[in-house]
Amino acid sequence: MNEIVIELEEITPKEFFGAQNANIELLKKYFPKLKIVARGNKIKAFGDEELLEEFDRRITMLLKHFAKYNKLDENVIERVLTSQSSDDYTTSKQSGEVIVHGVRGKLIKAQTANQRKMVDLMRKNDMVFAIGPAGTGKTYTGVALAVQALKNKEVKRIILTRPAVEAGENLGFLPGDLKEKLDPYMQPLYDALRDMIAPEKLAHYIENGTIQIAPLAFMRGRTLDNAFVILDEGQNTTHAQMKMFLTRMGKNAKFLLTGDPGQIDLPRRTISGLKEALLILKNVEGVGMIFLDDKDVIRHKLVKKVIAAYKSIENRD
Repeated sequence: MNEIVIELEEITPKEFFGAQNANIELLKKYFPKLKIVARGNKIKAFGDEELLEEFDRRITMLLKHFAKYNKLDENVIERVLTSQSSDDYTTSKQSGEVIVHGVRGKLIKAQTANQRKMVDLMRKNDMVFAIGPAGTGKTYTGVALAVQALKNKEVKRIILTRPAVEAGENLGFLPGDLKEKLDPYMQPLYDALRDMIAPEKLAHYIENGTIQIAPLAFMRGRTLDNAFVILDEGQNTTHAQMKMFLTRMGKNAKFLLTGDPGQIDLPRRTISGLKEALLILKNVEGVGMIFLDDKDVIRHKLVKKVIAAYKSIENRD
């Protein structure tokens, strides 16, 4: 039986192996035909020569990633073990830095390779589409980038919007004043902001218009300049709404559009403005697109399994 021995140098084995050797157990799942043993500062693997070569290559990729980011978790390991090359998960050093120092010292940074690519894309482009399922951090990372731009005085205001499609943007039947009617639809945006800006300051920003949170219908007729603008839940826009929004872009503006084409709430036979825009703008210079997937899910680990389960059913239809 063939054998390779990989010795960990300048890396703490405990950190690389994970709590109770969790990272090694994950490696075993991906290489079921190999016998893998981790002891001391060495990883030994026994098995077919070709598989050992692939194992050696993947471990080298993991070691390089750990040396760069000082961190290994389930998402990183999955991404590295399933990637064709390091281009699929490596990003600039800058994209892995803290985006915002949030409330009570919370450090907010991109957590996954695709989130870091999203950060890179926003630096290089004025318009970015971030597409992916629930829990992949599209909106949260986007709001962090918007808050960073405001703090750095790169923009004068943040504008956050989503189509209130669940109410058909016809909110008259809901009780309360306009703000009370709209707040449930805007809650995810408020939640993200509350992590990043102290309550008094956030209230002041909202009161003086530095931060504006409004349904998409309120964007009509406006020119959005000197602003970081996020359109959330973009999959629920119609053709007309998406075209209207995209043409609001003014001078010194950054536009981020997020959405999940798998969760469209529009009436049947209504084309999603997001899906259409992705096709129309895919070759336009200055427009970036990032597609996040279940490996970027940073909610409860069950969310990833739920997404995978639904995907298997939907692919069967």
